[in-house]
Parts: sequence; structure tokens; C-alpha cells
Amino acid sequence: MLKAFADPARLRLLSLIQSAPEGEASVSDLTAPLGLSQPTVSHHLRILTEAGLLEREKRGVWAYYRLVPSAIAAVAGA
Repeated sequence: MLKAFADPARLRLLSLIQSAPEGEASVSDLTAPLGLSQPTVSHHLRILTEAGLLEREKRGVWAYYRLVPSAIAAVAGA
């Protein structure tokens, strides 16, 4: 889990998702603020999801990501 935090872009993704109006965001919401391409953002989101830090919900053609509060709390406690 800590390895997923090691990249500055992933930390920024977590911050952007947490501060999103409904606490969730899609890849298209995150590419411009990060200044990264869609495939790169998707790669980072996959790593964060596999680490258990994000949940992914597919709605139609879009996938929305939100933080897993218990996982974030566990990392903060470490």
C-alpha cells in the first residue's frame, strides 16, 4: 500500500478525488488537472485500486473512483 503512495502523481490523484464535489471522479475529470495523458492517469488509478486505496464503480462507459476511507486511515496510522 505504501508503494502506491510513492509516486507524486498518485498522491495528487488521491487529493483530487477526495476534493471532488461528490467525492468521486472519472479519468476524464482527472487528466487536465494532472497534465497527464488518459492512459497514464488510468495506469495510476489501477495501481491505487489494486492497492485497496480506491474503489472503482463502472457506470455505462465511464468508471468512477472514490477513496476507501478505512485504507487511507490505515496508511495514516502507519
